[in-house]
Amino acid sequence: MRFEEFARDHGLIIDHVEPFRWVATPTVDHPRKKNGRYKFMGDHGFVQNWATMPKVALWKADQGFSFTPELRKQKIEVAQQRQKDADRAAVKAQRILDECVNAPHPYLTRKGFPNEASKVWTIHDPKKTESTRLLVIPMRRDGNLVGAQLIDEEGVKKFLYGQITKGATLDMKAKGVTLLCEGYATALSVKAAMTAIKLPYTIRVCFSASNLEEVARSLTDFIIIADNDANGVGERAARNANKPYWISPTIGEDFNDYHLRCGLFQAASSLKKVFLHKPL
Repeated sequence: MRFEEFARDHGLIIDHVEPFRWVATPTVDHPRKKNGRYKFMGDHGFVQNWATMPKVALWKADQGFSFTPELRKQKIEVAQQRQKDADRAAVKAQRILDECVNAPHPYLTRKGFPNEASKVWTIHDPKKTESTRLLVIPMRRDGNLVGAQLIDEEGVKKFLYGQITKGATLDMKAKGVTLLCEGYATALSVKAAMTAIKLPYTIRVCFSASNLEEVARSLTDFIIIADNDANGVGERAARNANKPYWISPTIGEDFNDYHLRCGLFQAASSLKKVFLHKPL
């Protein structure tokens, strides 16, 4: 089966295939929106219809497939451009961090940490009367800065264009058991809970459920702090890792939400129960 046919069977509408990158596309059920995505790699590919598919579907080329000279050339060019974009993103991330000050941020105030001094980057736009203050979360891979997550005062999050996100984390190290979580606010709540129950920790912020799974593949001993997403993505990531995990009993909550709703004592007690089933 050709890739175009495979994508069509999953509801994607594709005029022509653009190889070697994720491409957003309309779907049969949402023809006026780009509610689908695909990535064609020549000998294999991925498709996903956000409305009907909780995860991507894998396509593989028939036996006997071989790259055409044009596809091979495109693959090399795309890889080179991606590396250039990644290098630029790393440089930009360092520049942003150099311009940051350590200060509280409104987003963290709403998340229960009004006195938390984190990296804050102020953008002065002459077209606006007020400056934009962004919370900057540095992201590293193998110890090297690769990019940053930027969070505005309303909690809108984005990454730097072209940066490497796969395998990138923010680590809060204190030489203890490793805990993986998705978001920075969740990590702060986990840190507070671990301090309350007097256990050493190493917290790794993974920024997404899919990247949490990626990071977990390189580790042998850890606990996952899962988000209880309505679509089940967070818990599936935790289950796939086959390790102990914590998850809120309330759909839509992460550990920070649970902490804010129930208080630090109950949040810490709930997290401690996970350790009862794990040798330390």
